[in-house]
Amino acid sequence: MISDLVANFKVKALELGFGDVRVTSASLSPVIGVELEAYVEAGHHGDMGWMAETLDRRRTPDAMWAEAKSAIMLAVNYDQGMDVFARLEKKSTGVISTYALNRDYHDVIKSKLKILANWFAGASKHDVKVFVDTAPLMEKPLAAKAGLGWQGKHTNLVSRKLGSWFFIGSILTTAELDFDEPEIDHCGTCRACLDICPTKAFPAPHHIDARRCISYLTIEHKGHIAPEFRKAMGNRIYGCDDCLGVCPWNKFARESSEIKFKAREDLVSPSLAELLKLDDAEFRTLFSGSSVKRIGRDRFIRNVLIAAGNSNDSKLIPVVLLLIGDPSSLVRAMAVWALAQLSKNDFMHERKKMNETDEGVLLEWNAA
Repeated sequence: MISDLVANFKVKALELGFGDVRVTSASLSPVIGVELEAYVEAGHHGDMGWMAETLDRRRTPDAMWAEAKSAIMLAVNYDQGMDVFARLEKKSTGVISTYALNRDYHDVIKSKLKILANWFAGASKHDVKVFVDTAPLMEKPLAAKAGLGWQGKHTNLVSRKLGSWFFIGSILTTAELDFDEPEIDHCGTCRACLDICPTKAFPAPHHIDARRCISYLTIEHKGHIAPEFRKAMGNRIYGCDDCLGVCPWNKFARESSEIKFKAREDLVSPSLAELLKLDDAEFRTLFSGSSVKRIGRDRFIRNVLIAAGNSNDSKLIPVVLLLIGDPSSLVRAMAVWALAQLSKNDFMHERKKMNETDEGVLLEWNAA
């Protein structure tokens, strides 16, 4: 029976470490597609061109896979039980978003999903496909429809069971399953996630302008980060947890038992001085198996230099100076900005030694 199949699946999922499992239809309301289109037309997706390119397939799961009938949505807890705001006070160290403090979640979750999908396909004799945040699939509204949680005012999913600290995995199948009830919105009048945002990335509740979001700026954005956002970034060098960390529903969260998500000691509060010394090979070695690796050394050092400029730590000046001649214009420009913040007087002296044909560097200095 279908009900027994789903019940057994949920037991196996929990045994594999998933925090919650819900089922819904492999379709979304046309309203979701309309809202997505408006989001892209407003340019709020920034440089993420793939959102516009896959818009038609992204509107609803069955537009991507017509034969899909059901969506099994799974939550994976990654809470580290740490005070995410305390790390922001250590200005000479960098803050990497909690979800990226160890192994890349895509790899960890997909391996678990494949185990479940293979079992389900064998037991149900139906086709399956697994997804972890890489396909044109609207995971959050689909998970809310399944009852895994609700989309908070920060647009992320919130669960009464897991708070805000969880990933979403998806299995689409051609099997017609029994569906769970959707979750209702429990945010009430709370707007803590909106008010805490350092860059005011939320033009309204349930709407985010990615172009102002620190997670987008430090991870997705490939170019120079606009001066208006640099001070607000503080020492955040990969992602931002503020809107998640402030959510009152986190009082129900429990620390993750997944060893591959357990925060690495060397990544919890890494020294900015040591990070700034990384060449490409050292960067790849340090972040081997981590989601941080995908942004590359130059974008990462760009972020670290902004943190250095915000640190008020003059001891960083020598190591920042070394990056003035870096092969990457992205790095050189942010080195200039960081030095301008740390010591304008000292930098004016150093500027005379610079190759003044480097227009990118001079433009950054003038802007600083």
